[in-house]
Amino acid sequence: MRRRAEVLWIAATLFLTVIGLHRADALTRVSIGVTETMETFNPYGDSVSLLYGIWCQVMGCLGTYDFDKGDYEGMLAERWEVKDPNTWIFHLRKNAKFHDGTPLTAADVVHSFNRIRTDPQSKQKQNIAPIASAAAIDNHTVGFVTKQPTAPLVEYLFDRFIVTSKAIYDKHGPDVSDRKYPVGAGPYKFKELLPGQRFVITKNLDYPGMREKKQAPDELIFRIMREPEQRVTALLNGEIQIAQFIPPHLRERVEKTANTKIVATDSVEIMFLAMSPKSKPWDNKLLRQAVCYAIDRDTIISTLLRGEATRLDGPIGPGQYGYNPNLKPKYEYNPGKAKQLVKQAGFPSGVDVDYYTPVGRYTLDKQISEAIVPMLHAVGIRARLQTPEWATLWANVQAGKVPFYYMGRGSVVDPSVALSQYFETGGSPRIGYSNPKLDKLLAQERQTFDSARRKKTLSEAMSLITEEAPAHFLWRHQMLYGIAKNIDYKPTPSGRIFGEDIRVLR
Repeated sequence: MRRRAEVLWIAATLFLTVIGLHRADALTRVSIGVTETMETFNPYGDSVSLLYGIWCQVMGCLGTYDFDKGDYEGMLAERWEVKDPNTWIFHLRKNAKFHDGTPLTAADVVHSFNRIRTDPQSKQKQNIAPIASAAAIDNHTVGFVTKQPTAPLVEYLFDRFIVTSKAIYDKHGPDVSDRKYPVGAGPYKFKELLPGQRFVITKNLDYPGMREKKQAPDELIFRIMREPEQRVTALLNGEIQIAQFIPPHLRERVEKTANTKIVATDSVEIMFLAMSPKSKPWDNKLLRQAVCYAIDRDTIISTLLRGEATRLDGPIGPGQYGYNPNLKPKYEYNPGKAKQLVKQAGFPSGVDVDYYTPVGRYTLDKQISEAIVPMLHAVGIRARLQTPEWATLWANVQAGKVPFYYMGRGSVVDPSVALSQYFETGGSPRIGYSNPKLDKLLAQERQTFDSARRKKTLSEAMSLITEEAPAHFLWRHQMLYGIAKNIDYKPTPSGRIFGEDIRVLR
């Protein structure tokens, strides 16, 4: 009986040990409720903050911005240098490999540059706009020659310049290589993309340092959930572990639940009203300025947003490169002045306009727009609120077909890229503003490597944009993330979500 008991005890111990090992080695999966679009297999086929972050960690990118360090850091590039004002040299990691085991080389980076520039589906040409040419100096060294000296070049390239395999592209062509062979060189591998639904990636243990990051999730699932209630309910039910953009009125519900928490971060996404001067009546500067005086930003922040936002008095705010607290002009809420400007603009009886808003893309976007409409009506701008599906609205905005809309521009660390993209002649058609004086200032700031002089020129450019008002800058949200308590994650101000930064607590 004693021997039998000992045998049973040993067997039970072995069984529990095996179960314990199995649990310790079990795959970890983190699902994230997100609000942006995921519609294309082409890594260059959209210009969306979420997708930049996903493709960056799947395909690989040259580098990213580390908010903790306050500086840019390499990923596929281990270092870079400015050889002369027009020539930048990037040295690639010699141990960088694609997921199929083939080495990543400078030829792949050059191929990626050429594809961004020539692919008919590419919507990322603005990211390489300053670059005249790219060339492989050797297998691990790439040289970029810029059209003009471009001090903020890494802001154009890092975590936006996605690197894809030249060999796979040459063998299979763009459509087949994107859909059937999405082989990258990043810390995660492509698993599945269901457009409009979810994007699934899995940990790449061959990526340098990933084996040591045992608490990073083995699988990340990005699920489109545009309704805040849907994201919160899914979080509380354990269907997802991270929920983006919790609106302030739902914060307490998440905080009072035993297994969830709220983690906040100050965003570097600038929210604004766009008024396209290429479309009537927004070709009238006085009318655009009237909008700036008509919106009571402080009341919207204190009521709807419950203080979870920071007002902007120009394109950027504190902590962003080139911020100037003394930037002029500053638009205070003044409906009387707004009414006067509407009349001076040539609309004594007011004016009718269509106003487009996203629904479920940004924090309380529709509710904010519903609060803005009566403020506009009060000064004689009779805005008809339009609420198309986000995918439709975004496509039309990118094509320059929406004259008046509410929108955000994410990941603005150094504002040079965003200002060029939205306001420089020949940039994206999203607003369609053109001003030779501004073009000259933006070209000058890019060509200035002295930081103090560059900031001064940036201030002049931002002051001109604010005065001309092709956009009215509103606020930066404090982003609230709902997170399961068994997840340790500090969201980034850019909104990028990297699996390496997530820890699954056992």
